[in-house]
Amino acid sequence: MDTLDEMNDNQLLRYSRHILLDEIGVEGQQRLLAGHVLVIGAGGLGSPVLLYLASAGVGTVTVVDHDTVDRTNLQRQIAHTEERVGQPKVLSAAASMAAINPEVRVHTIAERADAAMLDTLVARADVVLDCSDNFPTRHAVNAACVRHGKPLVSGAAIGLDGQISVWDPRGAADPCYACVFPPSAEVPEVRCATMGVFAPLVGIIGTMQVAEALKILAGFGTSLAGRLQMLDVRRMEWTEIRMGRDPACPVCAGRHTEEHGPTSS
Repeated sequence: MDTLDEMNDNQLLRYSRHILLDEIGVEGQQRLLAGHVLVIGAGGLGSPVLLYLASAGVGTVTVVDHDTVDRTNLQRQIAHTEERVGQPKVLSAAASMAAINPEVRVHTIAERADAAMLDTLVARADVVLDCSDNFPTRHAVNAACVRHGKPLVSGAAIGLDGQISVWDPRGAADPCYACVFPPSAEVPEVRCATMGVFAPLVGIIGTMQVAEALKILAGFGTSLAGRLQMLDVRRMEWTEIRMGRDPACPVCAGRHTEEHGPTSS
């Protein structure tokens, strides 16, 4: 990892438009260069996420996805190309990232994420981005983030509807994913293969996920923790719901008190 004084001329030029921003500057860009982001999923949401993480100069990105590129993906999964149909999505995405920024270290795992894998990978990351498409994986990712105290940026998109939030276990009042979407709830699985998805929608939600991750890494602004934003593309209308931690949550209940002691009243 380069120190602040060792950012080279190429990096100063490449990231100059970030450095010009008062909220980022040289120090904020250096935090991005030192950052490690874990991305679960290299499909519709994962594609813009991975490309922008690379372009922004996040130093290390680990991407997990067991799937291969299919021709039906190309309508919206912009990290992949016609020539890579049949290839593992993680390798296809890594090639696209390298074409944008060869300095980013990309670790690829062409497997389905499970609890044991996530326990190891989440512990090593600074921020986790959930770009998966099923509730079991989302709950497994959330549980690992709660266990290791890592901020989670979660997005979802189906049909013409999208949503995004940040689930940050470091905040005493902020909920985790399970506080709002309990693991015991019976939620029907909806897949793009059966429901369809509007191509630009995954780009909108995915780029917002990256924006939240970069803010957390660089240390500026206010995250979406405690707020769930939902987009209806039909009217291009956003709805926001404010949320608090569920004291009876089966995943995070009592964790903050156990780690930091009881708060005074």
